Amino acid sequence: MSLAYNEQTKLFANALDRASTACFTVGIVTPIAGALYGIGNFAQLSRFWLAGYLCAWLSVAVLLHYIARLTLRRLIP
Repeated sequence: MSLAYNEQTKLFANALDRASTACFTVGIVTPIAGALYGIGNFAQLSRFWLAGYLCAWLSVAVLLHYIARLTLRRLIP
């Protein structure tokens, strides 16, 4: 029983970690690239708004990664 539980826990933690990576890519890398290369509306955004946007997405990514780490502590030895 604990083997199946551990595998499900690891799969859930991996899913959360992949979600945090997606948040980082979508919320941070994409706007920075858009602002640098003048693609879309990113070049027209004020730096203050862009910094707040980036901080919000980074916070979500860090939170998801932290929850994934907490999930792994539930593994049964």
